Amino acid sequence: MKKPSLHQPILFFFLATLLPLILTVHSQPSPSPSPSDDSDFIQRSCNTTLYPDVCVSSLSNFSTYVHNDPALLARAAISVTLSKALELGKYLSNVSTLLEIHEDGVPHPTAAAVFHDCFETLKDAVDEMRDSMKQMRDLVTTGSLESFRFQMSNVQTWLSAALTNEETCTDGFKDVQDEPRKDEVCARVDGVKKLTSNALALVNRCVDNAIH
Repeated sequence: MKKPSLHQPILFFFLATLLPLILTVHSQPSPSPSPSDDSDFIQRSCNTTLYPDVCVSSLSNFSTYVHNDPALLARAAISVTLSKALELGKYLSNVSTLLEIHEDGVPHPTAAAVFHDCFETLKDAVDEMRDSMKQMRDLVTTGSLESFRFQMSNVQTWLSAALTNEETCTDGFKDVQDEPRKDEVCARVDGVKKLTSNALALVNRCVDNAIH
């Protein structure tokens, strides 16, 4: 089985540091409603997600940037999700490497394989989130409705695939026994899944608003 590159944790850290800046670089604030109106917009939007509390807490810092724009809110949600997924990938890479070198002197072949498989499927999810983020940055809202729906359907497809990969990430852990980091990893992946689900819900809401 191919081992993760030693450069991967560094790359993950580098990207995780830069990605939160994506939204602010491409979405400079402009005159807008009051901060309370912006916060109300986020609350109303998050109420349409499966995890509204997670949604509000993860996006409240973006209120002055997204204003009342559903597309910018969806973009912010993807940006936050991508950053958290990169942090998780860095953690998984480090843990799988430690298990492979038997940090406690006891081989963990099953655990190492499961952690590595989870890491690999998470990398696929990250790629799909990157594609979603790029599409949202390049989103053209001045064209036809058909063009807009096509662009957004790409985002919906990629985020759905990312969510599937995140669910696959933890499938193998049922075969892992007595691994102290198992619960922590599953909890971290579950957190990213909730963010991904919310981001997809906000993308769906953006499409619905444009149609109606």
